[in-house]
Amino acid sequence: MTTTTTAAPLFRGPIFDGDTHLYETPDAFSRYLPEKFKKDWSYEWKVGADGEFALYVGHRKIEVSAGYYAEDGRVPPPGKLHEWLRAQKEGKENVDMRVPMTADMYARDARLAKMDEFGVEGCFLYCGNMVATISYLDEPKAAAAVMHAYNRWMLDDWGFNHEDRIYSAPLVSLDDLDAACAEAEWAIKHGTRLFLMPMGPFGGKPPAHPDFDRFWSILNEAHCRVVYHVSEAIYMKDHMAVWGEPVQQSRQRQTAFVWMHGYSERPVVETISSLIFWNFFARFPNLRVLSAENGAEWVPTMLIKMDKCRGMAKNGYWPGGQLKERPSKIFQRHVSVVAYPEDDLKTIVDQVGSHEWMIMGSDYPHAEGVPAPRDFAEEACKHLGAEQTQGVMHDNGRRFLAPVQS
Repeated sequence: MTTTTTAAPLFRGPIFDGDTHLYETPDAFSRYLPEKFKKDWSYEWKVGADGEFALYVGHRKIEVSAGYYAEDGRVPPPGKLHEWLRAQKEGKENVDMRVPMTADMYARDARLAKMDEFGVEGCFLYCGNMVATISYLDEPKAAAAVMHAYNRWMLDDWGFNHEDRIYSAPLVSLDDLDAACAEAEWAIKHGTRLFLMPMGPFGGKPPAHPDFDRFWSILNEAHCRVVYHVSEAIYMKDHMAVWGEPVQQSRQRQTAFVWMHGYSERPVVETISSLIFWNFFARFPNLRVLSAENGAEWVPTMLIKMDKCRGMAKNGYWPGGQLKERPSKIFQRHVSVVAYPEDDLKTIVDQVGSHEWMIMGSDYPHAEGVPAPRDFAEEACKHLGAEQTQGVMHDNGRRFLAPVQS
């Protein structure tokens, strides 16, 4: 007689998940969109003239959505992207691992039950397909209307802070400052703790430019948090054009160059270093920012380079005033990062000298993450100590919401 034993999970405690998503219901984009914007800015899933099923904003096809979702409503399997790509690489024709949506993917109460099943105490919740469309919202007044309509739907269906367990992130952009300030005040009034914002500059100005201080003052007074989640950095379109690289392409048509420079590391490094070099956190000490789904491998090199460049520019021009401490120290107090499960967390933590800025993220229910949040520990935390694992899997997420300690 043989007996089989199942290894105990590496981490048994409650989890705080720094990267989760919803799938929008059919009326998410239309429920509150004003009539005058519906012709050019309505969102619709349809089969276009090219025969592909994709999401459209007005007449414009969201290229990255094509071939990913099924016309019958099936979606990529949570946490199974590697298996899906492997099957395609092995030449299995017409492989389709997409699965029917389950209620926890689009309904709050079902998500709470799924969180209980997963052992997730709390999470940050971000938009679903909306994140792929942000770069298409290129007319400020219309963009503000679309985002506000979407945020109202999110408030209806998910709430901005449900039982201190689900912290949803409404969208806001600084392309229209008056609209951004109004959106911030409205969302804060309805309980939001964090906002999702596009990475990069706005109208040729960095986000920390004093022209935007009115907006940041609203967030600072409310001790809000800002999230920079991966999406195509459309502000780099002119740079990509210099290299002959088209933007806003489908997954199958995007080049390795665009994947490397148009997403994640470069945009997030530019955005966060700009905030720090502009002395943003000296002016708004109650704010923290989070990088989500951009990985964490870039952090050690960024900190080294920021500290070095501070020294090189010591007698140079500082538009926000000279920094009074090392950029790396400012980073660790005001910035947190959601790591990828495939990141070498042990090496990253050792190089930075602290784990308190690092947060786990499952990306549930998307295919790119892990099937279940606890799997993150099994894949990423094997070489961390118990205290470090506890921090990454739970404590650091809660700490991100806590008041900033000077």
